[in-house]
Amino acid sequence: MRRYVLTGTPGAGKTSILRCLAKQGYEVVEEAATAVIGRAQTQGEGDPWTQASFIDEIVEMQRQRQLAASATDSVQVFDRSPVCTHALANYLGRPVSRALTAEIERITAEEIYERQVLFVRNQGFCEPTSARRISFQDSLVFEKIHEESYRAFGFELIYVPAGDLADRVAAVSAVISRPVS
Repeated sequence: MRRYVLTGTPGAGKTSILRCLAKQGYEVVEEAATAVIGRAQTQGEGDPWTQASFIDEIVEMQRQRQLAASATDSVQVFDRSPVCTHALANYLGRPVSRALTAEIERITAEEIYERQVLFVRNQGFCEPTSARRISFQDSLVFEKIHEESYRAFGFELIYVPAGDLADRVAAVSAVISRPVS
């Protein structure tokens, strides 16, 4: 089982890439933070990222989704990982919680994800959504924190350059379809 992480700048096109990969037959696992934000907003919480429990809710959903993912597919692609949540905690100026520390220790010790992380580069803009309220300039700061977090935990970044969606999907597909050596 090979589990790849697809990460990068908010609004870079990760979800579009994942949808294309799913159409090609790859198992994809959606981003937890967006789901946590959406759930909270439907319950009337406008800015859930201001809540003390926000980071741990993401960690728990990431863990549940990773554990629930089918063990029969040879390749899975995850929209973000607990290392992204570490970057988010740093970006928000939050302490790294025990739950987040424990989850990063688990995914590292158990080698849950491939050491090669697919890092989607920004497209030169960031469109806001109800879950993504970040300026393009702030997204670049967040991008840098993501890179630093992944490197700090020993991951190798494989950059997916800005460009046409088909080219980006092909670049990701070329990495994840490589035979195991």
